[in-house]
Amino acid sequence: MNNADLVWEQRWHPLREEWVLYTSHRGGRPWIGDTHAPRDEEPSAYEPTCALCPGNERLKGRNPHYSGTFCFTNDLPPFSDDAPAPAHSDDFYQARQVTGTAEVVCYSPDHAKTFVDLSDDETSAVVNLWRERYIELGARRGIDHVLIFENKGSLVGTSNPHPHGQIYAGNLIYGHTAREVESGRRFFESNGRFLGQEIVAREMAGPRLIAQNESFMACVPWFARYAYEVLILPRRQMASLADLQPYESAALGRIIREVATRYDNLWQLPMPYVMAIHQAPTDGGDYSWFPFHIEFHPPLRKPDTMKYLAGPEIGGGSMTNESDPDAKAAELQAVSAIHYKKASP
Repeated sequence: MNNADLVWEQRWHPLREEWVLYTSHRGGRPWIGDTHAPRDEEPSAYEPTCALCPGNERLKGRNPHYSGTFCFTNDLPPFSDDAPAPAHSDDFYQARQVTGTAEVVCYSPDHAKTFVDLSDDETSAVVNLWRERYIELGARRGIDHVLIFENKGSLVGTSNPHPHGQIYAGNLIYGHTAREVESGRRFFESNGRFLGQEIVAREMAGPRLIAQNESFMACVPWFARYAYEVLILPRRQMASLADLQPYESAALGRIIREVATRYDNLWQLPMPYVMAIHQAPTDGGDYSWFPFHIEFHPPLRKPDTMKYLAGPEIGGGSMTNESDPDAKAAELQAVSAIHYKKASP
């Protein structure tokens, strides 16, 4: 191995305000551990046992015969306005109620689709529904944060492959958002600039840009925690989905689809990932400087090999990335923006 390829470096993650360790020379180490054979299944457009398909029965109720996007209250929500008071709480072992609600957003009635298969109008409809739910839920009393996310693929624990995401809205401000509130505020107070726009300016000028349109850009950030981590950021300051203009909703839908397409094209298989929309809390505070963005965290570092969180991450509490963000961005840049299943032979 060329010593020039070796990396022992720490990089500061400006959003989470933590150090990430880089050891790219370890990415090719001998591996006789657990592997996962790639699966490229061809599900049917309708699955009679799927709780998300149109007309099917769920744990509580039955779906309508919907033809576009469909949103409903999660049958087993992690939040509830009927949550009982904690049995015990004191100054040291503190506890409080978990109040709020949770919803499921079906992107399409077609069980076989993923985000890459949606049309421009369909991707825009998904983003518009996210925006609508963020505004409506965030306006409710006691809803301090609206977390919108998608778990895609069995490797990240998805229990149902039907194209869908979830919305958690409650009195809990999730930890990453809470840290970004502070990092964004400190950066704005110290520099008079927006943290998200600082990242945009640097990544637009660098080698890690993988997609862009008139309103958004996508990159493997300099401070990536996972091998193929991607951020989508707006090209103007936004704090939440509520700031989107109609043309920006359409642009956001298109660039999410392009990122997902490049992921699938990388190894010509459906790439699993966790996608999370990071946006301002809804507790009534002023968060106009909050760095709105979308994060993609794919668990795979090779077609059949996961990035496991082990001693350094779980035991030590700091992330180790065994790859070079520039190199991983180059891989995603090199593949087509047209899905491999739709490309001409």
